[in-house]
Amino acid sequence: MKLKKILSIGLPAVMIHMITSAQSSLLKFEPVSFSKVNITDNFWKPKLRLIATATLNACIYQTETATPRIKNFQKVARKKGEKHEGIFYDDSDVFKALEAIAYSLKNNPDSALERKADEWIDIIAAAQQPDGYLNTWYTLYGLENRYTDMSMHEDYNAGHMIEAAVAYYNETGKRKFLDVCIKWANHFDSLFGPGKRDWVTGHQELELALVKLYKVTNDKKYLKLADWLLSERGHRLAKGYTWTDWKDTAYAQDVVPVKEQKEITGHAVRAMYMYTGAADVAALTGDADYMKAMETVWQDVVYRNMYITGGIGSSGSNEGFSVDYDLPNEQAYCETCASVGMVFWNQRMNALTGDSKYIDVLEKSLYNGALDGLSLSGDRFFYGNPLTSTGRGARREWFGTACCPANIARLIASLGNYIYASNDNGIWVNLFVGSDTKINMGKNEVGMKMETNYPLDGAVKINIDPAKPALFALHIRKPGWCSGTAVPGNLYNYTGIDAIPSPISITVNGKPADVTEVKGYYIINRTWKKGDVVEYDMSMKVKEVQSREEIKTNQGRIALQRGPLVYCVEGADNEGKALNMIFPENTVVKEESYTVLNEKVVALKMDLPVVTINADGLGIQTIKKNITAIPYYTWCNRGKNQMQVWLPQKITDVKLNY
Repeated sequence: MKLKKILSIGLPAVMIHMITSAQSSLLKFEPVSFSKVNITDNFWKPKLRLIATATLNACIYQTETATPRIKNFQKVARKKGEKHEGIFYDDSDVFKALEAIAYSLKNNPDSALERKADEWIDIIAAAQQPDGYLNTWYTLYGLENRYTDMSMHEDYNAGHMIEAAVAYYNETGKRKFLDVCIKWANHFDSLFGPGKRDWVTGHQELELALVKLYKVTNDKKYLKLADWLLSERGHRLAKGYTWTDWKDTAYAQDVVPVKEQKEITGHAVRAMYMYTGAADVAALTGDADYMKAMETVWQDVVYRNMYITGGIGSSGSNEGFSVDYDLPNEQAYCETCASVGMVFWNQRMNALTGDSKYIDVLEKSLYNGALDGLSLSGDRFFYGNPLTSTGRGARREWFGTACCPANIARLIASLGNYIYASNDNGIWVNLFVGSDTKINMGKNEVGMKMETNYPLDGAVKINIDPAKPALFALHIRKPGWCSGTAVPGNLYNYTGIDAIPSPISITVNGKPADVTEVKGYYIINRTWKKGDVVEYDMSMKVKEVQSREEIKTNQGRIALQRGPLVYCVEGADNEGKALNMIFPENTVVKEESYTVLNEKVVALKMDLPVVTINADGLGIQTIKKNITAIPYYTWCNRGKNQMQVWLPQKITDVKLNY
């Protein structure tokens, strides 16, 4: 078994790929922007409101009052020699919160929230240096030290600043924040690039942000700079630059050039942001070498290093990857931000390949690994997301390193980005979320309205309303959970009869549809007219999941999944215990409407043997009890208590010392 942090390294002369002429795009289709999608969904719309109120209020309070994040910008503007407070990457949390605000203003217009954003932007702009530099840590501690340590997140902070500014400009049309970022990007470009200084982004983020800046400004130097930053990785020894405080540069994926990488290594969030940026650059430059590398690395992630929840990064020591199949449950790190990054990366991979398997992984991460990071009240958070708990962990109001709260906020607030996609010849339905949008097909505008109670059930109704009759292909994703495997690559599989694909029915205007299936999409190619209705019904039965034998911690255990949702048992529903039960073969599982706090869910009910220690401590006994399992994302909203996803099938695997 090969350690993930050890990679072979070659040191060929570096050929910088310059974008000198237009190349054919690799994109199969473009995602429809969140700004064009109105979400009406029973599952997600309440969560969008929760983000707009509770989550953003928590972010604002922590940013302004409870921590010195905004104060640091004000100190810079005052120029009185005050000291920086907090951590050197705290600026980024301000920017992520602003990005979430931008998305939320579209979903839930709020003049007071917009005024707050404008107030913050004024404070940030006042802290910018005359040459464009903007970083509170180095400005307060001494500008002479800037750009001397690639691990100090100067570029990471700026990347989040750019993402926020682009989002805010796209939503409000206000340029002030965008102009601040353009000035910073021009400053950075004047120092780094071919023929200038070498630089590797310590925490990747700037690469994908520069692509967003290019798209909004149409200035190709930002796309070139993003491409160059990616090309810098893996040439440390040949170029002679050093990392100030890291001996293990695999932590930041800086051992092998990006286009030659074959394994996932190091810090999970950094990797996700880097591969997202590489996909963005590949889409615009037509550079297929990025795609070859990403497809290989993606297989390494999904086939050998991903949890059933779509979470990644099993090791807390490096917040990332260790060895293949090392996926402990109780010690699982599974950072919320890493699951957010999985959503970003898999969306890009889907658009570049047209393959629905990437949306299958996106959906798994979104509904489980990422959503678990946000409490049902919207103001408590998980940093890590274990799959077993002995009852010691709890959701928290905030963290010293507070990347996760604003990150999950910006993801959910921008949910509209992930539902639909289109090109000149077709429309894709990727996620089943009640919503409506209008999509331009050439000179024709096609209205789309989706109605569904997903993920509570699998019935979806799509109303198609073109301005005039239009010939195009409608692609509807066939979810991976309907197939015979739980995830691509067979790391997790359904057992027995559950491995038989679930039935799906598709009708157009009440009649069976004429469909073909390509890359995991059902395709209906016809001339669409006003009032056409597609009904798509997926059988959402409970399925038992087992791991490949290489995942030792899951051997002899079963997980339960219904639709896209992974389930767990929690002490709050089961007399305070969740680790003392057995799931025998042929267990009958029943579905039941249930409420966890204010969240309506489908719970799973089953009679299971529960193991207890006798009062004299000299023996054990088993008693059958009715056990409740709930969707994983809803656990730990009722205080500290036990939880587990993988249920043992033998008494020898039951934990009795808790």
